[in-house]
Amino acid sequence: MNNLIKSITASQAGFGITILRIVAGITFAAHGAQKLFGWFGGYGLAGVAQWMESIGLAPGYLMALAAGSAEFFGGVALIIGLLVRPAAAVLAVTMLVAIFTVHFANGFFMSNNGYEFALALLAISVALVFEGAGKLSVDGKLAR
Repeated sequence: MNNLIKSITASQAGFGITILRIVAGITFAAHGAQKLFGWFGGYGLAGVAQWMESIGLAPGYLMALAAGSAEFFGGVALIIGLLVRPAAAVLAVTMLVAIFTVHFANGFFMSNNGYEFALALLAISVALVFEGAGKLSVDGKLAR
């Protein structure tokens, strides 16, 4: 069990990945808070659930809860650097779903609700899966 924890939490990455992790974490947590709590101008769970049903992601409430929870709690995990690899993996899957169910048909650019922003967050998430939390993280303390 100790080897599993060490393989999940160990990282040789430096401060650059730490900055990337924290900024991405803030972004994900804010988007999750919009979905779950209606903060920052979001529609909250009921509104997001209704929208998800309308685009064919059913059951809408469960899908909204899953996406909002992945983004909010995954974002918080990234911010503090706790279990970054698993959190980033879940966030990567969330971004793949967002790209292919919502944004892809709109083209690349965000100005047309395209997938460029979700793709950037996907790339960051995948990088974090490979690199780990970097410096200044709870994972770093656990790995020791």
